[in-house]
Amino acid sequence: MEIEIKRALISVTDKSGIVDFAKELQEFGVEILSTGGTAAQLRQNGISVTDVSDYTGFPEMMNGRLKTLHPKVHGGLLALRDNEDHMKSLNEQGIGLIDMVVINLYRFEDTVAREDCTLDDAIENIDIGGPTMLRAAAKNYRFVSVVTDPGDYAKIINEMKKTGGKIAESTNFALATKTFQLTARYDAAISNYLGTIKPEGKKDFPDTVTMQFIKAQDLRYGENPHQKAAFYREQDTLSPAISNARQIQGKELSYNNIMDSDAAWQMVSDFELPTAVVMKHSNPCGAATSDSTIAEAYKKSLETDPVSAFGGIVAFNRRVDKETAQEIAKIFLEVVIAPGFDDNAIEILSTKKNLRLLEVPLAGQPVTDYDYRRVVGGILIQERDKMDEDIRNAQVVTKRIPTEEEYQALNFAWHVVKHVKSNAIVFATKDQLVGVGAGQMSRVDSVKIARMKANLPTKGTVLASDAFFPFRDGVDMAAEAGVTAIVQPGGSIRDEEAIQAADEHGIAMIFTGRRHFRH
Repeated sequence: MEIEIKRALISVTDKSGIVDFAKELQEFGVEILSTGGTAAQLRQNGISVTDVSDYTGFPEMMNGRLKTLHPKVHGGLLALRDNEDHMKSLNEQGIGLIDMVVINLYRFEDTVAREDCTLDDAIENIDIGGPTMLRAAAKNYRFVSVVTDPGDYAKIINEMKKTGGKIAESTNFALATKTFQLTARYDAAISNYLGTIKPEGKKDFPDTVTMQFIKAQDLRYGENPHQKAAFYREQDTLSPAISNARQIQGKELSYNNIMDSDAAWQMVSDFELPTAVVMKHSNPCGAATSDSTIAEAYKKSLETDPVSAFGGIVAFNRRVDKETAQEIAKIFLEVVIAPGFDDNAIEILSTKKNLRLLEVPLAGQPVTDYDYRRVVGGILIQERDKMDEDIRNAQVVTKRIPTEEEYQALNFAWHVVKHVKSNAIVFATKDQLVGVGAGQMSRVDSVKIARMKANLPTKGTVLASDAFFPFRDGVDMAAEAGVTAIVQPGGSIRDEEAIQAADEHGIAMIFTGRRHFRH
């Protein structure tokens, strides 16, 4: 079924493209109803417009709060054209049909994001008439076209040109679906905000949480081949993140690729110097910084564990240049992530057709302050684990104070251990990861594994532990490996035993007072 568009109501916040769209509608003889600023702009551009207040015979009032909530508007939107009783009622009441609604809503999120936004400001920016018209038109999609996205204007006009001014029911259904997704997001933004309000201020977490994600792609499968999967992006997210990455080349990303890429990018983003991170199964198996080139950082990162690096994911916090690309091309990798790639780097890496290259924009809004973790029947929400402590302000608890080089190494190790699955132990120098012990049930076992996995000498390294040592055995084992300094949160009832062990071995130890578990 196709519906001929004879009358359209246009009232938009985002006015991009609306003048050209309205002109095209008028070419089909469509009568245009409008309100406020939209009507003024259309008139200024030579488009004939009827004010909604003139159409309804009822003036706008209450500072614009009441202007489209009228039977002549909603009756014209909701009437079923194939229902005799509906059509009879319209005729008796002198209500005309409205075949198209063109409305987009001001982003409530932008209003409440302003630092000076008050509750009164937020309430005044809750649109009532717009969502009501959208929902009415979308409900009656068989007979009404509802347009919320300026990106759809051209598609609609092209269809009308092919059909002589008509829109197919299938098109209207797609537009209606998009509309309900928009109003759901709009209501979610309002409810999420109001749920944080309390008499004495704002709550840390709202009473209810409603989120919307947009499907980016279907995936070949999930963590395992028997699991179906898809990847969804946050609505309108502009943060420098994997969800906003542009894939330059390579095979389609898999579920595990996305998980590991996200872990790699989060880790490399914590460093300021040119840094390379090699990630495998969401744990770093290589990391290094350089005072000179990103290529040097990459080569040093591979030295941590060259065997595990095979088939891994590499992230850089600098553009990939020709020299770095030449090094990357020497081994098999799944994904390379960076803020950009030089043309000659892309040319070199294009020889590895399956290698996925992801370019992550550095510009944009900061990453959201919350982490979400799904459990069966619920969701956990927490603040993001930010690394904002200064290692030099940590408490020195041993007789020996760390040297300047040890402080640099402790700072590097502390930034790395935050991204290792708990229980986490890392050995490191001031610019290179040496050994990693990840995900063990016993912390001393993590120390054993970090030492065992070390491809580089552990003598003279420092150790970082994501949480306190419950016993002194981990410190004793670190001493056997040649560790000279340790950073840990402290807080164990046996802290004194760990400190005593460090003093006995001449190890400098500092307590940060903050742990960085990663489950």
